[in-house]
Amino acid sequence: MEDDAQAPVIWLITDNKPGHRNQLRGLAGRLRALTGAKLYWLNAADYTVPLWRALLGLAPTLDKALPQPDLIVAAGSGTHRLLLALRRYRKAKTLVLMKPAFPLNWVDGAIIPAHDDVKPSKTVLNTEGVINAITPLSELTGKPNALILVGGPSEHFDWNNDTITSQISDLIARYPRWHWTISDSRRTPEAFYRRLTELQNENILVVHHSQTYDDWLKHQLATSRAVWVTPDSMSMVCEAVTSGVPTGIFDLPPRASSRVVNGISRLARLGLVAHWSDHASVMAEHRPQHPRLWEADRAARWIIERFPRLLQPRQDKEQRP
Repeated sequence: MEDDAQAPVIWLITDNKPGHRNQLRGLAGRLRALTGAKLYWLNAADYTVPLWRALLGLAPTLDKALPQPDLIVAAGSGTHRLLLALRRYRKAKTLVLMKPAFPLNWVDGAIIPAHDDVKPSKTVLNTEGVINAITPLSELTGKPNALILVGGPSEHFDWNNDTITSQISDLIARYPRWHWTISDSRRTPEAFYRRLTELQNENILVVHHSQTYDDWLKHQLATSRAVWVTPDSMSMVCEAVTSGVPTGIFDLPPRASSRVVNGISRLARLGLVAHWSDHASVMAEHRPQHPRLWEADRAARWIIERFPRLLQPRQDKEQRP
């Protein structure tokens, strides 16, 4: 085991939005597993950064208890001023997740979903979908358990309560021997959640998002043989795909020129998700396994190669499952 004193120090700047924090958790978890890195979280809201400081790369007053960072990673537009203000801080390297509004050459690296149409380069890694904290399962359960994840209205798809209700009801009717767990999200209309509760019986469990916990999704995926997701949430779709559980996408009318719509279409072309019309392939007992997708691990290994002097792989580093 490496001496903790030699472990790289990574600062993670968050705006505390769940999706952005989840990306940081996924990437940081893999960097810690592969390098023994020590992780420190900074809430961007705790630091007042005027625009001029961000533009000049002048760090604000920081907590003196924070150790000197080797790498600073940020996710979410609300973190960008602090990240830019820290870009010259004690020679630390800076990295942004997702496509930023500022020039990419202002930071040392960027990890951006392919559907955002930013060309890969020495300093830019394209990922399939968004990074998340799910770890691929080594094997699927043999039990007929299915998980349904419901989002809500968004700028990317035209939400329709009747359409999703009909598709969920159709699935349950087609596969009556299966046990179903259905969960909503913060964006789910309350009226639609009430519709879901009307479906509940001995084979159907409806869980309100307020009743879930940090690792609830991870545990549910581990006991599921199929998962269905509404397409409005790219993060939920990518979490399902990363688990390795066969993943289906409910049909909603897409809006033109949406990056999320393009991202879902890209995952379908790669064979990582199936559309509603191909539901039989998701529910098949012996469905061929799709290519593995573990973008948090791939991104972490890219960062190690990008900054080899800062991040040395551990001798006992984890292997991919």
